[in-house]
Amino acid sequence: MTRWIALTGVVALGLAAVFFSERRKVDVPPGPAALLYLIADTEQELTRMPVRFTRMSDEEEIRIGNQIAHEYGFLAEKHDRDTTEVERYVSQVGARVAAHAHRRLPYKFHYVPQRYFINAFAVPGGHVYVGEGLLGLMDSEDELAAVIGHEIEHIDHYHCAERVQQEQALRKVPLGGLIALPVEIFEAGYGKDQELEADREGTRLAVQAGYSANGALRMFETFQRLYQEYQARAKTPQEELSRVALDTLGGYFRSHPLTSERIAQLRQMIASEHWELHPERDLAVAYIFWTDQAHSEFEARKYAHAGQIAMRSLQMHPGQEKALQVLAEAQFAQADFAGAAASYRQLLELESTNRDVVNALALSLAADNPKNAANEFRRSMDSLKGEKPTGLQVPVAGLELVGGNAAAAQKLRSELSANSLDLSAPTWLGELGWWYYMAGDSQLAADLLGQAIQQRPRDLRLGARLSWADIELRRFSDALQVLNLAYEQGGPQPERTMARAVALWRALQNDEALQNFESAIAAQPEWTNPRWVKALYSPLVSETIDQMKAERERRRKTQGEHKRIGLSWKRSPFLRGGLHGT
Repeated sequence: MTRWIALTGVVALGLAAVFFSERRKVDVPPGPAALLYLIADTEQELTRMPVRFTRMSDEEEIRIGNQIAHEYGFLAEKHDRDTTEVERYVSQVGARVAAHAHRRLPYKFHYVPQRYFINAFAVPGGHVYVGEGLLGLMDSEDELAAVIGHEIEHIDHYHCAERVQQEQALRKVPLGGLIALPVEIFEAGYGKDQELEADREGTRLAVQAGYSANGALRMFETFQRLYQEYQARAKTPQEELSRVALDTLGGYFRSHPLTSERIAQLRQMIASEHWELHPERDLAVAYIFWTDQAHSEFEARKYAHAGQIAMRSLQMHPGQEKALQVLAEAQFAQADFAGAAASYRQLLELESTNRDVVNALALSLAADNPKNAANEFRRSMDSLKGEKPTGLQVPVAGLELVGGNAAAAQKLRSELSANSLDLSAPTWLGELGWWYYMAGDSQLAADLLGQAIQQRPRDLRLGARLSWADIELRRFSDALQVLNLAYEQGGPQPERTMARAVALWRALQNDEALQNFESAIAAQPEWTNPRWVKALYSPLVSETIDQMKAERERRRKTQGEHKRIGLSWKRSPFLRGGLHGT
């Protein structure tokens, strides 16, 4: 009988183990997240060790936490005004939420300015870290408050302190000997019960601080949606990197309770506590992340989207130099030259001596309305307050030249050619030479650009511009020689690649020309916009690009026909049945 009782007990224990293991099972797809789950699971299981910890004092926890924070010391990728502003904002929201914590610790809040750090975590004693990537997913202060509340509760409920004591037990050293603990043990997250507890109590802290509980709900919903999107499509290296970053969020979002379970718990809590889901507050620093996103979209050649995001950022916080720069360049790339000119004018009001912006404004005006560009440019310069940019005589003379008046350009050309010792003369000679190219005088353009290159032989920009003038003069071998040298010194660049494509096409080297054409439009899709090309380059260039586009399409259609013919031939009954018939 005793034997049967023992057997029954073993079976019962086994069934119970299966039951509880199934209840606590988490579906983790293969990937980096699995490692973080393993860390979190292992650390959490240590709490079930037959060890009884004597809770450390607050003073000891603070000392250890300060040491970890000191050793950790994120190396910021950015040291600028935006980083300082976000850090200050995170600290303000954190202080507001921490005021309602149970434990009176010296809470400190840190911003991690790393784009792909999509996480938040806490270390003992009161240090809370929020990553740039995670902040970039938010659009309300209530979401930030919920995240910070969650992390505070990992400290408030001794989750972080217990992890330190687990390390002490594993390493068998006194607390005073624990130095340089790896921060990953805090990034990795906690077990199911502790994560759910942090969700509940963190949301309660945020609500007590005056925030809407909806912030916590939307944070989980946003993450779940973006996670699924990135897993479904990660086509570019940037998108793949984002997906990997999201996949490794074992610490905050996907540690052990499934997102759906965490949302269900919060909804039940909101209902039982009768919390009103009042409107959320805007994330006051959201414009910083929108501007960064706009820049990323521009770099990915998604000009329309980049412009939209930059405008959204400027509506929230007008007068941002970075956002205005992205907006102006996105407008110019889409051949919205009037819009680009307006944006460059605003930039000049912020930094009136920036000659790059002056030249960009002049080029935008010339591309939009060459006849009236010089007058518009003068009005813009006269309206500037404070110090005026240097070298204004070059864009003024150039704009008059493209408008049909060559007198100022002729006078300036003589002055620049005579004053060869002036350090600015080569730059201004090159700029004036390009204005002559745009006005259709390629011979004078080549002469001035040649003089400038003699004084600045390593200036690849001057070399590229000289190649366009040589192409116009049908000196294709000279153009290719200059471009090949530029390739050796500076590598491929879209404008140089397109100049090479045009020169090769005109030299009847069509196959190589089309290879360069494909590379240029892949890196700079503006070349496929006829209005953009016609406004900035000669009719010969525009005609050649049209010819290459037509030939490219013809070859694609021919290849498609060959594929269809080949497929039909493979399906032929003669092939299916062999040469002797079916």
